[in-house]
Parts: sequence; C-alpha cells; structure tokens
Amino acid sequence: MRPKKTRWIKCLPGERCFRPKCKSVRELSGVVLSIDEFEAMRLSCLQGMKQEHAARQMRISRPTFSRIVTSACRKVADALVNIKAIKIEGGCCQIRGERRK
Repeated sequence: MRPKKTRWIKCLPGERCFRPKCKSVRELSGVVLSIDEFEAMRLSCLQGMKQEHAARQMRISRPTFSRIVTSACRKVADALVNIKAIKIEGGCCQIRGERRK
C-alpha cells in the first residue's frame, strides 16, 4: 500500500472532542474523525465549496476529496443518530503556510 499524499488544511480545529450530555462517559462510545475529514467537511458543508475547488485547496484529487467527505459525513451522522462522541485526531495533514522540514 502506498503512503497517503499530504492533505493541506487551513488550521487545526480548536476543540478536539464533542460528546452528548445525555449519556455518562462510562456508557458512551465514539467515532474518530481525522483532521483531513474535518477540513473536507468544513470546506464542502460549511463554506459550500464545490468539490473540485475544495480538493484543489487541500491539494488532492477530486475523487479523493469525495471519498474523504463521504467518510466524514457518515461518521458524523453515525455519532448524531446513535448518540456517540466525536473525537478529531490523526491524518496526514500539513497546515497551509507552514513548510516541511
């Protein structure tokens, strides 16, 4: 399996974990949303960008962007419908404006 291409993001999310108040921590399960999935949702769902433009911003192909945003939407829907926590972590990302060393 080849390594993942670096996905470029605007910034890291401020809050990294969201959980419903109606369940105690002991009985709560969760989903993990990668940082690139978070960025894809921000670009397409919140900012309303077309996938082609958003993919260019993240410096990935449009089909790859589509897979990422579909996965993210599925995880968030699962968390909302099944009352789960959402944790944001991981992914192969670089913040725009930073240089790799």
